Amino acid sequence: MNLVRAHVFVEGRVQGVFYRDSARRRAQELGLTGWVRNLPDGRVEAVLEGEASAVAATVAYLREGPPHAQVRSVEVAHEPFTGEFSDFSVSY
Repeated sequence: MNLVRAHVFVEGRVQGVFYRDSARRRAQELGLTGWVRNLPDGRVEAVLEGEASAVAATVAYLREGPPHAQVRSVEVAHEPFTGEFSDFSVSY
């Protein structure tokens, strides 16, 4: 098993369009742990941990988002896997 961690920042029309909830659902479907939250500057931030292929699939989803989102850019930083999370949640 190849466990990885990605720290993601998403810019565009990503707040007020169910972006966080759709990201949570996708991450949970793929068995990831971590969190997603809105930032005061209008971006969305997420930390994803799990199997490399599931993290990659979720990052690919974050590049598109739900139907009303308009993603302009996605910044991904790969960090060491920590295993610190027990589930995937939306932070408020």
